[in-house]
Amino acid sequence: MSIPLLEVTPKTQNQRVEGYEVPDEDRPRIYRATDVSSDTDINDLIWAGYRQIYSEHLILESYRQQYLESQLRNRAITVRDFIRGLGKSEVYRQLVGETNSNYRLVDITFKRFLGRATYDKDEQIAWSIVIATRGLNGFIDAIVDGEEYRQSFGNDVIPYQRRRFKDRPFNLVNPRYGDDFRDRQNLRALAGRSYYQTRQTGEVTKEVVRKAIPFNFLNMAGSILSPEVNYQRAIATATSQVKNIEIPDMTRGENSIERTVKPKEAALPYRYIPKANPKV
Repeated sequence: MSIPLLEVTPKTQNQRVEGYEVPDEDRPRIYRATDVSSDTDINDLIWAGYRQIYSEHLILESYRQQYLESQLRNRAITVRDFIRGLGKSEVYRQLVGETNSNYRLVDITFKRFLGRATYDKDEQIAWSIVIATRGLNGFIDAIVDGEEYRQSFGNDVIPYQRRRFKDRPFNLVNPRYGDDFRDRQNLRALAGRSYYQTRQTGEVTKEVVRKAIPFNFLNMAGSILSPEVNYQRAIATATSQVKNIEIPDMTRGENSIERTVKPKEAALPYRYIPKANPKV
């Protein structure tokens, strides 16, 4: 028995509100199977699917899914099944699945399959549980078979960024892998390498010394890293303290004592004693 999807409260994003802007060249082009009338149109439809799902604007020959293309050309499968096949392919697993954490995998997959970003961390956590229980293929099936995908794209439309406003398309701004994967690869490549292990034989040159600098620097930087600050919790704590603070009463009441400054003799070149009540 699989774990049910956790409930998530949708947030207001561009695709959830009515647009008022005038359509222009920034509006994404919609590719539909019902508009295909020639080989050129079907080629454009296929390449649009590659660009959207793989985020590769120069598709490599090794990335092409010949079997899926043939089925789509012969109308043996729908566009939705073609998109499903691209998500389950080994290429998508290598480009996105294996190079990102589950949270980032959810965010990227939502951008490419549903045309929107995840609402918040809660939605990423909820769908990461689906990845952990059903695997990548089950995760793709859950998205493509979901109600949001059906209402937005149906069976014949290539997914696109819904109501793109001001920013570039999602698949143009997403790098192939995130900071966590890049840092892990760097540490794995530099692990255990010190100056003495880097130098094997020969003279000590600048190149030999520079090879040992990254590992030593990362060790030094890691020793002085401060713990991550939870800004949301810090702001909430500061706000509650400000709300509950008691401001002392500084007003003068009936019983308050009026303090006066007594005249004091000053050590000057000449003697001068100020009066208590000088005349104006």
